Amino acid sequence: MNINIKYKNIIFAFFMSFSISFFLSLIIVSINFGIDNEFFQTWIKIWLQAFVCAFFAAYFFSKGIHKIMNKINFIEKPRSKENTRFVEEHTKES
Repeated sequence: MNINIKYKNIIFAFFMSFSISFFLSLIIVSINFGIDNEFFQTWIKIWLQAFVCAFFAAYFFSKGIHKIMNKINFIEKPRSKENTRFVEEHTKES
């Protein structure tokens, strides 16, 4: 499937908001109202409201969050000193 790159942020926001609002609304509605005869109707109503809010939040916040993430310098470090010694020993042998 080929889609123009200009739609990347909208598609990302759609999938993120869909999945997060789906999961969280399901959990919260089941905790607060319980599972009964009206569960599905209540959950769909709340999920649609949550999805609309989550979509706009995911679309507009993602740009700012990407800017913040680009300013962070991520590095890889060994998990412990033992790993460092192991890497150093094998590097010297090579």
